[in-house]
Amino acid sequence: MRDNGGVAGEYGDFQELVDEVSALLGAPATLEDRDFRLIAFGVHDSEDAAAMDPVRTRSILTRRSTAEVRAWFERYGIAHATGPVRIPAAPAAGVLRGRLCLPVRHGGFVYGYVWLLDEAEHTPEQLRAAMAVAARIGERLAALSLAGAEAGRALRALLTASNRAARDSAEDALRTALGPDADEAHAMVCVRLPAGRESADGGEAEAPSELPGLRSIPSAAALARVPASRGAAGAVARGELIALLVRLRSAHLLAAARTAAARLLDQVGAADAVAGVSGGRAFLAELPEAWREAVDSARAAHAQPLLGPIAKWAGLGPYRLLTALPSGTPPDPAVAPLLTPAHHELAHTAEVFLDHAGQAGRTATALAIHRQTLYYRLSRIEQLTGLDLSDGEARLLLHMALKAARL
Repeated sequence: MRDNGGVAGEYGDFQELVDEVSALLGAPATLEDRDFRLIAFGVHDSEDAAAMDPVRTRSILTRRSTAEVRAWFERYGIAHATGPVRIPAAPAAGVLRGRLCLPVRHGGFVYGYVWLLDEAEHTPEQLRAAMAVAARIGERLAALSLAGAEAGRALRALLTASNRAARDSAEDALRTALGPDADEAHAMVCVRLPAGRESADGGEAEAPSELPGLRSIPSAAALARVPASRGAAGAVARGELIALLVRLRSAHLLAAARTAAARLLDQVGAADAVAGVSGGRAFLAELPEAWREAVDSARAAHAQPLLGPIAKWAGLGPYRLLTALPSGTPPDPAVAPLLTPAHHELAHTAEVFLDHAGQAGRTATALAIHRQTLYYRLSRIEQLTGLDLSDGEARLLLHMALKAARL
């Protein structure tokens, strides 16, 4: 079975079906879902450079097509077609060769497309046979879509359950939806997409109207939106939260979770999105705690850019303690005066000073100020807070308060 860039083994049989279409029509085929994300592709063994074009090359290399390419092909009615659709070459759009599109449908709904760089004529019998294979693909995609939706609903229910009975019911539903995968180790990923912020293309970031397909994220087991007011221990995280359940080879090996988090961030397409990755878990009953870790890791990545864009719970350091503080906890009375807008520069100076272990020379260099200016600011900080910055516990209090204020 061929590996298709992280697609789970349960999707591997699509490769065989794509190869079957290629054999029937004598041309290499690719399979994409209805959002033009690549699922499988056939072997291209031609030495002719014209056998590929920029659109297909990009689809294979990046595993998806651009919105412009999608709009170009959809203008030929492929989303509503029930039979093969021929699309002519359009060099200006990067489509150097004509295509044959076989819509992949089931139950009156389009689930994807089989594409062939094929301008040859085929007999009706060949096309009927190819469409029969496309129908088998559609049936399997529909089944996977249904299973993925059920797993997503069960995951959301488990992560938002307010009592033991609801958690037990949701856990049973998730176990049923995952099947054999329920007994594997898992990790949780939280992607936080703040509302009204800049997206990767310079526009305003909005919550995606649809979640990415599970097939587009390696090792993904379930995907769901979770209300932003849930998840963190007593903390309310603002913005869109997306929960991703990731299969692991071992509860101690988190590489798959980080890879999945990176792919999901890429799919949501917002420049300021951040992700948090929990520790691994061996049992589904532990997922609510893993979700708390993922949410808090995403909060920390948002507060401290040096931790992001993907922050792992194991790498948060002091933020593991700070994220556990109850929501709305007021700052320490001694530090509160420093946290007002009028003293933003002094607060920043104090944080940089403490980040550099109280070394004046390194701090002055980092702030690009004269050392005497630094000493003046430090004296003002001591006057405002009443803290002696030569005292270790006073420094600890100030440092933790400043970090907590970021959250």
